Amino acid sequence: MTARRTRARAVLRVLGDLVLPLALYYVLRAVGVSVYLTLLITAAVPAVFAGYRLVRQRRLDGLAVYMTVMVLLAAAVSLVAGDERFLLAKEAVATGVTGLWFGASVWARRPLTFLFSRPMLERRVKIGPPGLSWDELWELVPGFRRIWRVSSVLWAVALLADAVLRVIMAYTLPVDAVPALGTALYVGTSLAVMVITNIYYVIAGLFGDRSALYASITRNLETSTVD
Repeated sequence: MTARRTRARAVLRVLGDLVLPLALYYVLRAVGVSVYLTLLITAAVPAVFAGYRLVRQRRLDGLAVYMTVMVLLAAAVSLVAGDERFLLAKEAVATGVTGLWFGASVWARRPLTFLFSRPMLERRVKIGPPGLSWDELWELVPGFRRIWRVSSVLWAVALLADAVLRVIMAYTLPVDAVPALGTALYVGTSLAVMVITNIYYVIAGLFGDRSALYASITRNLETSTVD
């Protein structure tokens, strides 16, 4: 039931943050609403959904915080005076800021990829020797720390590249083509980075409990058990 509810929330989030604003944009344009007003209206839709989730759940996990910040930041940028091209480029601001956030988190107590992945993976996917929490792995395994720092850098680079592409698209492509292409770029960037980071996780030995990454700590645990 919990898994079903989680999937349902994920579907609703995609509908509210991506599909509905995109569909509404083209409906409003079809009935003659100006590009500028249409962009303002569609920017408000995901912001309303984000506010609703915050009020209803009263607590957001790391991924939800990321999505909510992205949506609200994009909506805030929409309120700044500017032309329609500027509004089309608004998501580049949110994406760029998020990319910088991922990059800066490399020097934080825990990188963002660690914080966002933990609720989804810990106790659901076998990572590290049995009985050890992620906090213990972080303290005891240098390679474990390196994995999350490297993956945060990967996300930072991808999001900053995404932001640059959004600005180029906003100022060079036909106005009405940009929202659809921007949504496609969001999906493409997210899928590409998730695939790349998961391949990296496999190569680095993150998953399981018998990879070389955990060899030293596994030996120590076995030795202490024998003693």
